[in-house]
Amino acid sequence: MKNLVKVERARLDLTQADLAEKLGVSRQTIHAIEKNKFNPSVILAIKMAKLFSLSVEELFLLEE
Repeated sequence: MKNLVKVERARLDLTQADLAEKLGVSRQTIHAIEKNKFNPSVILAIKMAKLFSLSVEELFLLEE
């Protein structure tokens, strides 16, 4: 699953640490999600999408 987390984080001028703090996770978790090494839980995906004012489907792109 691809995602636009890094792009959207940069758009809001947030560091990985800033985003992690806002979401209540570690910076390493954000790094892993951005590198497509970890898929977030449904709850975390929804929180991220809300923060970026996107739908989950816009933020996380399911590869066929």
